[in-house]
Amino acid sequence: MWIILAFISAFLLGLYDVSKKQALKGNAVLKVLLLNTIFSTILFSPVVLNSLFDLGWFEGTRFAVPLGSAAEHGAVFIKAVLVLISWICGYFGLKELPLTIAAPIHATRPVMTLVGAMIIFGERLNLTQWAGVLLAIASLFMLSRSGKKEGIDFRHNRGVLLVGLAAITGACCGLYDRHIMHSLEPMFVQSWYTLYQAVLMSITIIILTFFKVRKQGSADPFHWSWAIPLISLFLSAADVAYLFALSETDAMISVVSMIRRSSVLVSFTCGAILFHERNLKAKAFDLALIFIAAILLYIGSR
Repeated sequence: MWIILAFISAFLLGLYDVSKKQALKGNAVLKVLLLNTIFSTILFSPVVLNSLFDLGWFEGTRFAVPLGSAAEHGAVFIKAVLVLISWICGYFGLKELPLTIAAPIHATRPVMTLVGAMIIFGERLNLTQWAGVLLAIASLFMLSRSGKKEGIDFRHNRGVLLVGLAAITGACCGLYDRHIMHSLEPMFVQSWYTLYQAVLMSITIIILTFFKVRKQGSADPFHWSWAIPLISLFLSAADVAYLFALSETDAMISVVSMIRRSSVLVSFTCGAILFHERNLKAKAFDLALIFIAAILLYIGSR
């Protein structure tokens, strides 16, 4: 069942990436991100209210979650910080890059997760897994060559750096998720971390807007897009499926992470059709290398 949930999460993540790209076109990044966190909090507010006031709304379902201890809320708060850092980097990076460049970079997260597991948990890679890691590195090199045809230098491009940082932070969050999901309910994590994110994002945007207005005399322009609430809807649904997958005792974080990165197929296809992005044949080849690398990681983990 956890594999099916991982594939559902992947499809929804692809739609999330497309909505995010559409919402960021000519828009203020932090304000879009703030609205995303607010809408996500609204979606899960019934779960939080039921937990706070013991209203009995969801008795007998997985939406009925306990109030939780201070230590449990601390663990969720750390997740909120990690995700928010990844989001801020990813949103700013995506605004500057074609989706067909940003999505494949994100797709290397399973490799980062596996390397992280090796460093943190002392796991050893077998020959097949090492082949996957090396192929993923080669695919990034090939992708950088494709990017140069569009004037994107991977070594000096801020968008590439930010998307790379987002992928690294996301991989760290994946490892942390696997650690905390052994002891916490998925809906408890999802509902409370969205609330903490909204609070953290509100504080962040107030501080950054204050300094930007002082420096430039005005804040970044913002316009409404119906893609903004879709970001929250698709991401929240994807995260719920993901956390339920990880909560199953036999779930493997490396496999779940690999499957979720197949969301790049949706992102890449929509980038080509909706946003009319260029140099698709070379990028498709680079993307194929990333998927072969992910398959090798999966085979090596069995």
